[in-house]
Amino acid sequence: MRFAHISDLHLGKRLHEVSLLEDQAYILNEICKILQDEKPDAVLIAGDIYDKSAPSAEAVRLFDDFLSGLSADGQTVFVISGNHDSAARVAYGGRIMAKGGVYLSAPEYRGEVYPVPLEDKDGRVDVYLLPFIKPIHVSLAFPDEKIESFTDALRVAVERMAVNPRRRSVLVAHQFVTGAVRSDSEEVSVGGLDNVDVSVFAPFSYVALGHIHRPQNIGSPRVRYSGTPLKYSFSEAGDEKSITIAELDAEGAVSVCTIPLKPKRDLREIKGTYDELMKRENYEGTETDDYLRVILTDEIDVPDAMRKLKTVYPNVLRLDYDNARTQSGAIFGDLPATEAKDPFALVEDFYSRQNNQPMNEAQAEYMKTLIARIWGEEACGR
Repeated sequence: MRFAHISDLHLGKRLHEVSLLEDQAYILNEICKILQDEKPDAVLIAGDIYDKSAPSAEAVRLFDDFLSGLSADGQTVFVISGNHDSAARVAYGGRIMAKGGVYLSAPEYRGEVYPVPLEDKDGRVDVYLLPFIKPIHVSLAFPDEKIESFTDALRVAVERMAVNPRRRSVLVAHQFVTGAVRSDSEEVSVGGLDNVDVSVFAPFSYVALGHIHRPQNIGSPRVRYSGTPLKYSFSEAGDEKSITIAELDAEGAVSVCTIPLKPKRDLREIKGTYDELMKRENYEGTETDDYLRVILTDEIDVPDAMRKLKTVYPNVLRLDYDNARTQSGAIFGDLPATEAKDPFALVEDFYSRQNNQPMNEAQAEYMKTLIARIWGEEACGR
């Protein structure tokens, strides 16, 4: 049996205050095209459907269009809620949608997770939908159990599923499994309190995970994060986004492959001096409308750099400098006594320490004039 595994759509997300809905609509359409070609037996969507628990109407409409398209193509779909979602909102209409082959996780965890059976030429496969859970959820469902960690919670939740060891089984879940490589776009729990040991998933043939944004296996292809369909932080700039295709043989052994996803606009970093990046020969033929983090290596900050860069690169989201000043970290240490210094000398000393170099002649003259105006003097002596 073949499964297409995706997760962490984060519909409605804004990146540096820029809406990504257009890019998300594009990539969901690309996913639909791929699924039409691949014809998996089921599509697994492992949580964080939305970026907020109260998503915008546009985000909800986009997911509705996506599910409607999958259903019209005859796809069987399994959806769970993640930590960014409202479980009740994601589950709305679940009993009606199940009649059309779209199965949603429960609106809240009460300790009962029943399998949805699928059939192929090799027999039955049980699919379990476990929404994002915390220890408190499991403690409330099973007050007699000793639950002190996320691992305890998942262990008890899985044990109560009573997975049949003689059948192939798939779990769709949304948790942080110890050893997974994070990125900057994820919520981080202080001290790793949300860690789950991979051993709790032992009863399953395949575990389709969401929550971590980089695609990766945990220990083996049997436990896998599909990652996000789009890059949601510049720490992911070098990643390749994809759909995971997981195939179970008659004995429950799993093999995994990925199908790359090409976005409408990529998320990239470019680096160089302002003059280098603005030379036509250096940007011509490149995707200048990608979402960009620009790293300027100029030693002196370029006035109004962001506006100027956007005349060539309209979707610059972030501007940073990499030069002697930033590399030094601007660590000041003990400052000399200031009582005997005139205002210009203080500014000059501060600039030198902040930028790891002295002011040039034009900067010095401008600062002298400015100080003179502020202090109401003809000139500032040295």
